[in-house]
Parts: sequence; structure tokens; C-alpha cells
Amino acid sequence: MTKLMITKQEGVTTVLIRNPPVNILTIDLINEINAFILSLKDDRETKAVVFKSFHDAFFIAHLDLNVINGSLGGQAASIEFNHMIANIKAMKQLSIAVVDGVARGGGNEFVMACDLAYGTENSAFAQPELYINIPTGGQGAVQFARRLSKGKALQALLTGADFTAQQAEALNVITQFVPKVELDTFLDQLLALVSALEVRDIVMYKEIIAAAIKDEALGTELELRYFLERAKEEKTQTIIAAFLKHGGQTEREAKDIQGIFIDTAAELSK
Repeated sequence: MTKLMITKQEGVTTVLIRNPPVNILTIDLINEINAFILSLKDDRETKAVVFKSFHDAFFIAHLDLNVINGSLGGQAASIEFNHMIANIKAMKQLSIAVVDGVARGGGNEFVMACDLAYGTENSAFAQPELYINIPTGGQGAVQFARRLSKGKALQALLTGADFTAQQAEALNVITQFVPKVELDTFLDQLLALVSALEVRDIVMYKEIIAAAIKDEALGTELELRYFLERAKEEKTQTIIAAFLKHGGQTEREAKDIQGIFIDTAAELSK
């Protein structure tokens, strides 16, 4: 791959998107992202994928305007872009967008396709497609409708105005605003927790949440099914025994439940 710089460490894969000059979603970049995501299909070692940008001002600018036309090639490229968004959403691993620059149009749709998204004070998010006479093409309008409410979504799509990271967090466009000075520490703490999980843990909660968003009863049924299945596992019983041994269900829980978790993990790692 020439446009993705990929590094792996302890269950976490970091993908630096590098498509000069400003990280346009060209068909070459889209194809590389799709190929990378599909390569993770049977990967049980990778727990999280963190997407970052090489550019100081842009996360991903937008879809390449040269493919937005009526030609067969242009139409095919636009469809592949749509497939890329769907592929990101279908990942088993936890997908995380770390945004320290502008993400508009397809860039913002990429961010919203990820499971978690964090933006600094340098970031901006928008869907300004209407200014070039097209609607969103990567679920931008769909996601705004689901996240913002009818009025706010319509206003955002008709005006194409930028959201700051703080505004984007308040509107559920991103998960959280994180000041740049705190970003590395924040990510290290998050990824330390995630890397200790199994891929199936991530898949389980993704499935429950997706089902619950569609239908509360369906989500409830799936949650109970997972609960009953996990309760029967030997791993579950071993962890519970260690948790009780170190003060679970005692007064220690009130002030030091994290300490109980640490002691439990230490015993189980012996």
C-alpha cells in the first residue's frame, strides 16, 4: 500500500492516511482502505484500528470531485466510496477516527462510519455537498438524520456549515472533544483497555447496540441471549471467583472497585 502507513502494536493497528496534497478520497485511496479493511475479516488479534491523518490541516478533505460525474468510471468510483463507508461500519474491530483537522463531505462521512471519533480544537466537520449541486453520497444525510434530529439535520445539510469539535460532540457527530494536548494520554488509556478485550467482546456489544437502535425489544432479546451464553462459560466463573476473593460484593467495592479489578486481573495472569 502506498497511501496507508500501517503500524501494529499489542492488538492495536494504527493507520496513517497519507494521500498528498490534502488527503482527497481518490479512487486509489478508497481501494486501499477497502483492501485493508477486508484483510481484517478473519483477524482475531487486532482489537482496534485507529485512523489518523498525515496532514496538519486536513483529516480527510472530501471525495475526489473528479469522480463526481455521469461517466461509468465516475459512477463506479462513487459506488466504491459508498462501499468503503459500509465496510468501515461492518468491521469486527473497534474503529476509531482521531481528527486533528478538517473533515468535510466524504471525510465527515468517514468519521461517522467509525465506531468512535475524537476531535481536537483544530478539527471541523461538515456536509457541504449541496454547494456543488449533489446530496451526500456516503450516508451523511442518513447519519445526520439519525443523530441530530429533523430540524438540526436539515439546517446542517442545507447550509453546509462547519461544526467545531465541541459542537460535533453535542450533536453526536463525534464521540468526544479532546484537547490536543491531552490526546495522546487519552488514547493510550482507552487503547490499553480495548487491547485487553477479545474481538468477540467488541462484536457482541456492536450487535446489541445495533439491534437496540432498530428495535428495543430485539436488542433486549439479543442482550439476554448473550448474557445467558456467557454465564455458562468457564472463563466467566473463574473471573467471578477471583473477583469475590479480592473483595467483590464487600465494602471494598464502594471505594476501590478498580483496585479489585486490578487484583483480579493480576491473579488471573499468573
